[in-house]
Amino acid sequence: MNYRLDIEYDGSRYEGWQRQNRTTNTIQGKIEEVLSKMCETPIEIDGAGRTDAGVHAKGQVANVHLETEKSCEEICEYLNHYLPEDIAVQCVSEAEPRFHSRLLAKEKIYQYRILTGGHKNVFERKYVYPLQETLDIKAMKKAAEKLVGTHDFKSFCSNKKMKKSTVRTIYEIKLEEENGEIRITYRGNGFLYNMVRILTGTLIEVGRGEKMAESIDGILEAKERSGAGFTVPARGLTLSEVRY
Repeated sequence: MNYRLDIEYDGSRYEGWQRQNRTTNTIQGKIEEVLSKMCETPIEIDGAGRTDAGVHAKGQVANVHLETEKSCEEICEYLNHYLPEDIAVQCVSEAEPRFHSRLLAKEKIYQYRILTGGHKNVFERKYVYPLQETLDIKAMKKAAEKLVGTHDFKSFCSNKKMKKSTVRTIYEIKLEEENGEIRITYRGNGFLYNMVRILTGTLIEVGRGEKMAESIDGILEAKERSGAGFTVPARGLTLSEVRY
């Protein structure tokens, strides 16, 4: 049976989602370890998005093929009993045999949080970037409009050896400012390695006046990582939702 897992996690202490040979400290690795124990055989799962080290998720989706007599509810209970406290499976449901969490994803939504003013927030410190600067939100919105659409986002990818297409479609970038915090929400059909964090760094540089909103067109056309902004810290980024 093919099962869909809806997952959330605090990525602060993990080396990202993807299983790695050099470490067992990944989200995928922890879930596979528990499922392998439950089924008494090695289990591999597929995730919708390979979030970087330190990135969080409220709406990660994975799928896994299991041979088990346990119900969906029992699988979910087993996982949450043995998983660390900072990883939770919200729901386990039966999926169509050909459902694949990554290949069939139509949209992914990420949100980045920037603290621009006010006091240090002790309890939110792992989930926001404490920039503590005043940014020009109007200029950032103008730049964001230029990033919406189908473009070659090679300039916004950290993987210099990327062999696959770097063309992606961003459907919407929404900037909201409230109580000394800017939240940037990205909705697109897919994102390259570090792409959201580089897009955010670029928008911050526009907000600082270090780049002009009009420069975005040239950055896209150049297809050179050096032209885009800095890569913001992972802790402010959360995978909010995957749509099918």
